[in-house]
Amino acid sequence: MSENVRVRFAPSPTGSLHIGGARTALFNLLFARHNNGTFVLRIEDTDTERSTEESTQQILRSLKWLGLDWDEGPEKGGNFGPYFQSQRLELYKKEVDRLLAEGKAYYCYCSPEELSERREAALKAGKPPKYDGRCRNLTPEQRKKFEDEGRPYTIRLKMPEEGQTVVEDLIRGTVVFDNSVLDDLIIVKSNGIPTYNFACVVDDNAMKMTHIIRAEEHLSNTPKQIQTYLALGYEIPKFAHVPMILAPDRSKLSKRHGATSVEEFRDQGYLAESIINYLTLLGWSPEGTEEIFDMDKAIREFTLERVNKTAAIYDVKKLTWINGHYMRELDLEYITEQTIPFMIKKGIVTEEEARDNFDYIKKVVEISRDRAKTLDELADTIAFFFKDVTEYEEKGVKKHFSKENAAKLLTLGAEALEKLEDFTHDKTEETFRNITADMGLKAAEIIHPTRLAITGRTVGPGLFDIIVLLGREKTVERMRKAAQWISNKSN
Repeated sequence: MSENVRVRFAPSPTGSLHIGGARTALFNLLFARHNNGTFVLRIEDTDTERSTEESTQQILRSLKWLGLDWDEGPEKGGNFGPYFQSQRLELYKKEVDRLLAEGKAYYCYCSPEELSERREAALKAGKPPKYDGRCRNLTPEQRKKFEDEGRPYTIRLKMPEEGQTVVEDLIRGTVVFDNSVLDDLIIVKSNGIPTYNFACVVDDNAMKMTHIIRAEEHLSNTPKQIQTYLALGYEIPKFAHVPMILAPDRSKLSKRHGATSVEEFRDQGYLAESIINYLTLLGWSPEGTEEIFDMDKAIREFTLERVNKTAAIYDVKKLTWINGHYMRELDLEYITEQTIPFMIKKGIVTEEEARDNFDYIKKVVEISRDRAKTLDELADTIAFFFKDVTEYEEKGVKKHFSKENAAKLLTLGAEALEKLEDFTHDKTEETFRNITADMGLKAAEIIHPTRLAITGRTVGPGLFDIIVLLGREKTVERMRKAAQWISNKSN
């Protein structure tokens, strides 16, 4: 691509960054990086009633955590700032005044109640419920009368009443809109704040955007924006509308389908790498069948031609599977660092203990991470290394502790481990196998109750890895305690 590609992600700070927004940001970033272009972040905070500083910070935090690093925007600056729409009002006013002076825009004094009544009347008459243009050609006297009455006004853009507006969409192909159904667009609200459709056109032009890559739900705004570009005499950028993300039942994605915001996934123990990998595949298809994509690989391969036209289906099971892969494959030290905050939150270790015992925690994570799908799950899985076992899994008690010789085997095992000189993986295993062999039993007869005794669970890492890491003292103490617990139950 020969032109200097410039794209943007422009969220409104009225809530958390959700999965759909994160994917839009990601696709913009991948497109920019693939084409050696620029990725801009702009905060569209003209909705003064709903925009909050808290949401702004949450969006910035989520983007940083995901590694979606913008080139220009808040905290970075750039040649086309400011990057908050609330700080660009003078620019919008200048362009609105120009449209008014050129006769391309006009003041509209219709009240919301009047507009609502007319919409209903149009619907009853079987007509499109669009603005009827009655303020479009007011005389100076009519305008003065309304102003003398103190009537609030909006400012509208004159839209063409005939013909078609054609969107050449880079994903969906040619999309045609009849101008007869387009309202005269409100470009300034009655509170003096420009509307979304107007402000974003002015900004996209001022910031020299070459491509607008955004969610399919914005497609209906595109003809209005194209007409705004034409009225202002701006060059029209290329548009690409990415497919919607639907819930597994193909309904609109919402809270009832579980976590939908980036921070919710982070707090549940998903890794940023796995979310990025999952979002890359949500509506975009690589050439092969490979499903594991880091950011570098995605940048090399990403093109808009391979973005799907059909809706993407949100699948937490797939995300969790991908997360499990990264839990196993990413650098051990990194996974340990990511797990520790979950351990601290659950009261498994303190910050000080985590600092002092980092190498030990790393060894525990190394033998345990294969079995956990999330950081939160991993923290739970390894808790027994740091906290005493206070209860035993019920199904394990029924299966392993209820056997006639369970207490005896635990006691024999504890005694043997106490005397064992070489406390290694191979020697502890050999000791257990010798005990059962002497009794004419299978090794499983001692291995299963021992696992339950020292971990409280029936599954986990290799037992002898656990025993060696847990250490002689704790292992023996827990085996004796379990043997006593079984004896008390049977009595």
